[in-house]
Amino acid sequence: MNRVGLVHFCDVTVEGELWPVFGWTIDTAEGRVLVDTGMIDSTPELDEEWGPVLRPWPELGEIAAVINTHLHFDHCGGNRKFAGTPTYVQRAELAAAAAPDYLEAWARFPGESYVELDGDAELFPGVSVLFTPGHSAGHQSVVVETDEGIVVLGGDVTYSMRELIDGATESIRRIHALQPVRVYLAHHERPWEPEYPS
Repeated sequence: MNRVGLVHFCDVTVEGELWPVFGWTIDTAEGRVLVDTGMIDSTPELDEEWGPVLRPWPELGEIAAVINTHLHFDHCGGNRKFAGTPTYVQRAELAAAAAPDYLEAWARFPGESYVELDGDAELFPGVSVLFTPGHSAGHQSVVVETDEGIVVLGGDVTYSMRELIDGATESIRRIHALQPVRVYLAHHERPWEPEYPS
């Protein structure tokens, strides 16, 4: 069955606080899938605005596919390492990936091999994406069926655990409807583990 692993790519400074940036691996029967790619370098502009702290690139082994929750710099900065690897992204997100809100050179690069999706889609047995726009036009969350139940890799569907628990947006309510056992957010190490009435 599919297994999820946590990857700490880097940290960014938000309102004076250092926020971790996480992605995930999913070990599937089809090979290892990487969800988001963090950052592998920086730019003077990013250094000034976000003060990123890069971490050593993790030992990930062979990656069969990449899924981007969205294409903001701290989630797609390592995409360039995976030129030629199928990289699943929402068509709406790719269309939106333009300056000044996106670092275009990190989203669009020689050898990019995006597979464009329109809404919810199953990608591999037990691994699908759920269209969860809001943070960005084409944000998607990744839904993984595991031995324990459904695990959702929520990316930046919200920055706030409180909003996640409260079901503050339509996109978050779509996640709640799946009754997951665990929901991860990209800037929190610990997931939300909801309890359901028995």
